[in-house]
Amino acid sequence: MNTDDLHERDDAQGSGGDLLARVIDALRTVYDPEIPVNIYDLGLVYELDVDDESGDVTIRMTLTAPGCPVAQSFPATVEDCVLDVAGVSAAKVELVWDPPWTRARMSEAARLELGMF
Repeated sequence: MNTDDLHERDDAQGSGGDLLARVIDALRTVYDPEIPVNIYDLGLVYELDVDDESGDVTIRMTLTAPGCPVAQSFPATVEDCVLDVAGVSAAKVELVWDPPWTRARMSEAARLELGMF
């Protein structure tokens, strides 16, 4: 599921109790090291695949810049956060650089938080 679909589903469900909603809530607790906004609302999560039956979670995400100093360690930070979610049995984070991140990927909440309107 890509992030546009995720945001639409998230808006419709609010803080629902299914595994996807819990994973999204967890991702919203992880903040970008350079911009004070969580990685989900910042638009760094490109794809999120959650298997409710097995508890497997796969995330394709990026960082705001390829030269980010936490590029080596940040995927493990995100994996650890997701593994703490009840119902998750395995988590895999893949760091991708294509397409490059732009500010246009940020949610409305992130733009408001950063005063970008």
